[in-house]
Amino acid sequence: MSSSLYINVTPEEVKNAKGLHLITMNTPNGQKVQILLEELKDIYGTEWTTTLINIMTNEQKNEWFLRLDPNGRIPVLVDNTQSPPFPVMETSAELLYLLKIADKNDTFGFKDELERSQCLQWLFFWHGSGGPYQGQLNHFNKFAKEKIPSRLDAIERFKNETLRVFGVLEIQLSGKFTGEPREYLAGNGKGKYSVADIGTWPWIKTWEFSGLTQDDMKPFPHVMKWIDRIASRPAVKRGIDGGKYQPKM
Repeated sequence: MSSSLYINVTPEEVKNAKGLHLITMNTPNGQKVQILLEELKDIYGTEWTTTLINIMTNEQKNEWFLRLDPNGRIPVLVDNTQSPPFPVMETSAELLYLLKIADKNDTFGFKDELERSQCLQWLFFWHGSGGPYQGQLNHFNKFAKEKIPSRLDAIERFKNETLRVFGVLEIQLSGKFTGEPREYLAGNGKGKYSVADIGTWPWIKTWEFSGLTQDDMKPFPHVMKWIDRIASRPAVKRGIDGGKYQPKM
């Protein structure tokens, strides 16, 4: 046990974990890492343990959690094969860490440097330009209590920005400027399923929860096909399984 990482109130299953340990909740951000772990299990037999927390109670703001992730956000991946245990915060960093240590064949990454760069571009695009906007849309649409004009202005702003970002994904997947439609965000030709998709899809699939309508999504037919394509993967289905990844309330 690392004296700096763990304290008395750290859950026993976290302190005593061996190998990879994921602290998560079944949100879009949690699902990114859950899905990649499930995919790695199918290919390599990767094993990990999981601690489920309820972020609605602000458990992630307690000291035991902040010692692992000072930003107080799920998920957190802890690699207990390192001494001392090595915590990884931020979903994109966690996906890339798992590629490095657990995906020796780059099944969900790329060996070619240009393809790898393209993968990183789209992974970071969603992390910086997509998730924050859709997350704010969810907040003001679903969780903000104030029924005031400024809230409606916020909903309109973040809805428009979310749709703009969806339009960027549509450009890439439709091949608007290349003449070649794609199945996935990164890679040559039609692309290859990778962490660029895994890091983006869990948010995009929740467009209805975000308050968007079928009419809102009509301009994005290739995005909609991409959503369905990824949803059909067995590991993806397991990675978003509420029965497996939802804490008891």
